[in-house]
Amino acid sequence: AVLEGGIEGSPDNVVFYATSNRRHLMPRDMIENERSTAISPSEAVEEKVSLSDRFGLWLGFHNCDQPTYLEMVEAYARRHDLPLAPEALRAEAIEWAVTRGGRSGRVAWQYIQELAGRLGRTLE
Repeated sequence: AVLEGGIEGSPDNVVFYATSNRRHLMPRDMIENERSTAISPSEAVEEKVSLSDRFGLWLGFHNCDQPTYLEMVEAYARRHDLPLAPEALRAEAIEWAVTRGGRSGRVAWQYIQELAGRLGRTLE
């Protein structure tokens, strides 16, 4: 629940970060390339990557234009009955996107999670 932002009303003095951009779950050193005796070196590489390909979760969060982003934010806010004036909601959502470096469905949802926590509301 913490990773998904489902804490009810997060305290001002707590920040929780978790991230991973790692595709290769098993380390590969350059020396392996030099010592490789495999007939097809690409197969050896694919074997090591196959663990993440088979069991890893790949999510794409593609950027969208500002009107689409704001439509998502407004729809989430309506769906979860978050009491914020439309102008304030849009202004905060735009600021949130700017500080996060982009507009996407993921960024919209993260803003809604933060807003709900700030308002002491739970998202269901």
